[in-house]
Amino acid sequence: MSAVRVLRSRRFLRQLPPGLPASLRRRYSLDVPAALLRTQGYLGGRWVSAASVFPVLDPATGQELARVSDCGPAEAKQAVEAAYEAFQSWKQTTAKERSVLLRKWFDLLVLHKEDLAKLITFECGKPMRESLGEVAYSASFLEWFSEEARRVYGDIVPSPAKDRKILLLKQPVGVASIITPWNFPSAMITRKAGAALAAGCTVVVKPAEDTPLSALALAQLAEQAGIPAGVVNVVPCSREKTPAVGQVLCTDPLVAKISFTGSTATGKVLLKMAADTVKRVSMELGGHAPFIVFDSADVDSAVGGAMASKFRNSGQTCVCSNRFLVQSGVYERFVDKLGRAMDAELRLGHGSEPNTTQGPLINSRAAEKVMHQISDAVSRGAKVLKGGNRLDGSFMEPTLLADVSTDMLCTKEETFGPLVPVIRFETEEEALAVANAADVGLAGYFYSQDVGQVWRVAEALQVGMVGVNEGLLSTPEATFGGVKQSGLGREGSRYGVDEYLEVKYMCFGGLRP
Repeated sequence: MSAVRVLRSRRFLRQLPPGLPASLRRRYSLDVPAALLRTQGYLGGRWVSAASVFPVLDPATGQELARVSDCGPAEAKQAVEAAYEAFQSWKQTTAKERSVLLRKWFDLLVLHKEDLAKLITFECGKPMRESLGEVAYSASFLEWFSEEARRVYGDIVPSPAKDRKILLLKQPVGVASIITPWNFPSAMITRKAGAALAAGCTVVVKPAEDTPLSALALAQLAEQAGIPAGVVNVVPCSREKTPAVGQVLCTDPLVAKISFTGSTATGKVLLKMAADTVKRVSMELGGHAPFIVFDSADVDSAVGGAMASKFRNSGQTCVCSNRFLVQSGVYERFVDKLGRAMDAELRLGHGSEPNTTQGPLINSRAAEKVMHQISDAVSRGAKVLKGGNRLDGSFMEPTLLADVSTDMLCTKEETFGPLVPVIRFETEEEALAVANAADVGLAGYFYSQDVGQVWRVAEALQVGMVGVNEGLLSTPEATFGGVKQSGLGREGSRYGVDEYLEVKYMCFGGLRP
């Protein structure tokens, strides 16, 4: 089977500091079947080249993986028109037909999981084990929504009049623009597209400029599954062209729905764009998750949850714990055990190496942000117990800070990196006040063995998702979404399909009593 390999190196790693394996000096090659390494846009069932290309880099080494078509507003418009045309027939398919096609797409993801995981690791940087987990997670949404497609029920409502019937019908909204981030380049697409296709909508996907290869591979497998031309479209583009492409996807009158995952700042820009044509909008925006450990907690369990929640994808997930609040009675024990766990379990390196648990951050800007937060915290009295250094490229040492206070930058803004700032608190009320002080509210976590406290805190936390004695909570069966400035709407679960449906009231009158 033919394979595509690394094209060339954009930069070479310099002398490696302590903490990075010497294996990073060697060149890594991305070996996947050529059929899955697509580099053109996918518009209306055709692979289309743009006038220019942009490079996709391995964030661990800086090596160039591929050059991808740099689509612009013209290609975005073409994709929207193709999706609109395909919608006219796709909305007429039966729920069973859509279910069968989504199931075939799911089966193909499972079949090609190893190669899809390689794409994620090389363009996103996460360890191979996590990439395989993402592919399974990504596929699970297609499986879930293939089943939900056949459970989109309307209602027959008892009428107050004897000569009429009241029916509530559910119908697809139309073309959906799907704009996704780099940190889950596969799962964020299927979580949205799976629901949209189940409802009878068609989609135009704009993947992040750092990670277009996973999106294009998904399009290839959708085509192979038999999903009709124009139902799924992918418009890759560079950072420079993203504003113009986004403008088309958020303002074109043929687009009925926008689903976006990304920063709160960008989400606000897209909301303003969508306002002129009053589009349906779903927004999964920034988080700043609190992780609270009460005196009654099982400390070993809390440390395990903290490791899972904080260090997945090197801290680059929207539901990562950001602010660690530990009650004074267990503070010293928690910090000591967490530091020991970090030493024992975390290994920096290229994601394709089997022992790696921590890959690079996505780019140098991300590493600079983490370093800025560490410097600010130290200048205000925090103590660095572990790590604290930036290594080569965008690699960051996993860092543990003690004596953190709420005036520090790391407690005020999302980090998106492997930084654990630990705040000491005395009372439940104090912890909740700190946790709820943020203007965002995506996820929150806490550990307690006090049943009364569990109910109080779970209800009081101003977030859309709560992990109680659990550091990982995402699953296709449950809702995913936040409150306050963390977004609008919900993804996953049976409610995820509703985001792509309109409810039409039909009054059937003139009936004989």
